Amino acid sequence: MRHGRFATTALAGVTALAALCSWPVPAAAAAAAEPPRPAPSATAAAAPGGAQPGAGHQVEVFAEDGSISRARVPADSPFASPRPLAGPAAGDGTVTPVVHNGGTDSKLDVVVIGDGYTAAEQEKFLTDAATKWQEITAVEPYTTYRSLFNVWAVQAVSAQSGVTGDPDRATVRQTALGSYFWCEDVERLLCVDTNAVDRYAAKAPQADLVLVVANSAKYGGAGYNDVVSPLGYSGIATVSGGNDRSGQVAVHETGHSLGLLADEYYYDGQGTYQGDEPTEANITALTADQLRRTRSKWYRWLGRTSPDGGTVGAYEGGGYYPTGLYRPTDNSIMRSLGREFNLPGREAMIAGFYRYAATLTSATPTTTLLTPADRLTIELPAPGTRLRWYLDGFEVTAWRDRTAVAVSDLHLFGPKSLRHRLTAVATDPTPAVIDPELRASLTDTLSWSVRR
Repeated sequence: MRHGRFATTALAGVTALAALCSWPVPAAAAAAAEPPRPAPSATAAAAPGGAQPGAGHQVEVFAEDGSISRARVPADSPFASPRPLAGPAAGDGTVTPVVHNGGTDSKLDVVVIGDGYTAAEQEKFLTDAATKWQEITAVEPYTTYRSLFNVWAVQAVSAQSGVTGDPDRATVRQTALGSYFWCEDVERLLCVDTNAVDRYAAKAPQADLVLVVANSAKYGGAGYNDVVSPLGYSGIATVSGGNDRSGQVAVHETGHSLGLLADEYYYDGQGTYQGDEPTEANITALTADQLRRTRSKWYRWLGRTSPDGGTVGAYEGGGYYPTGLYRPTDNSIMRSLGREFNLPGREAMIAGFYRYAATLTSATPTTTLLTPADRLTIELPAPGTRLRWYLDGFEVTAWRDRTAVAVSDLHLFGPKSLRHRLTAVATDPTPAVIDPELRASLTDTLSWSVRR
């Protein structure tokens, strides 16, 4: 995993979120379109796939009207094909790059795994995987930052086509990942065997995000945001490959795994929040006046028009509590599907992208000793990124924002044994990130030794 600072930050964020997830869900859940499900207090321990066989996960349920609730589900599935298989299926485990923008050390790597696709349906899976990525990148800030990502499709060949619970509850199919609707008696809840997911995710070059695409046109999905895998990814989202609304499930889930954002929905009857100030960037125990006075959380965004509609303020209700906690806007995608990230959420997402991806890359390794015969090329994946060059600490002003340079233009002098240091510094100046601490993550450098 690149950017070593991520491991501690992400694990802390997931731990905090898991603590939130353990709050009991009252009978009157917000998702009126689905039966409410009580949420037990225990959460799954981190392990391959997030839990040991027989353990459970706290997941998010996405109703057809866009509202979100929570349920407790098993980690394994009774509909997963037994392992090991009687014989290897042709093409099983094949990895295909859907989008390749660079090396895994400088990009955020998304792994898409298919379920319920037979050997003859793998081309359909690859098409569905590409379509889901298009749906995700139709939402900002993914649209602007799509060049920061690689997308790997991992083929999981199933013996039967489709998934359990589609088209009706009586339908049963044995598939590679055991995907099934009617999980815990909730029709639109699409569960999966998380340990099987982990086995397939391990086949990709790198797994930073994991998405399971089921061979179904039925609306549904699930968000396993308590999964922490040794492979490096946090969370699993399941979606229907043939449903054009299910991509929103994945967008919401990455709000947790990448943006380290809290849920902004709440349950009537949950009571008033009495705890400490939450760690997540998008919920607070402070009113708008208190945010402004203490210069806390999203105070810099107060009063601004947000892309999800309305004005940034402090709207009571969030983090599952109707009172005592506040969210930045009335209704962002962290509250219901079909929405945009609000301004604080968008800022957190961009910072999350840069925990994995770099602002600049080069095909020339930094271990290369450059000479006047060499040329350097820099790639800047984010639009508008500023590029500055420095020789031995002094800026080469003539090279500002030049992504292709000739070392001979430096006109070096002195003995050939003398080594100089050439450094490229790239900064993403996006106005969508205004927190100085987060802005620091939007700058990266590459340096080479140079001789005459």
